[in-house]
Formats: sequence, structure tokens, C-alpha cells
Amino acid sequence: MPKIKTHSRAKKTFRVTGTGKIRRYKAFKSHLLTKKSKNRKRHLRIHGLVHPSNARLVKKMLVMA
Repeated sequence: MPKIKTHSRAKKTFRVTGTGKIRRYKAFKSHLLTKKSKNRKRHLRIHGLVHPSNARLVKKMLVMA
């Protein structure tokens, strides 16, 4: 059988925390930033967590499960 490959975008986007949760970056921080407030941009810098209903899919892409 061939080796199972990791999803290349997923390994660059998601990180696994010490407790096994999946950390993600927030969206809407790449362009058109002049119209967004400082407060909004500051909150977008903080990492979020992947929702538990999507975590199984992300773990499969990372070949953890």
C-alpha cells in the first residue's frame, strides 16, 4: 500500500495544541485592511480553535486520526 500523505495546506494552516485541540488562524486578515478598525484587526491576530464538529476532518487531513 502507498504511504498516506498529509494535506499540504492543512499542515501549514493548523497546529495541534498540547491538549489535542486544533488551533487555527482567523479569516479576513489578508487584504482590504484600511477599512477595518484597529480593534478588529487586533482581535483577528488572536488564534481561534477549530469547532469540534470540524476537528475530525482536520485531524484526518493532518493524518493524526
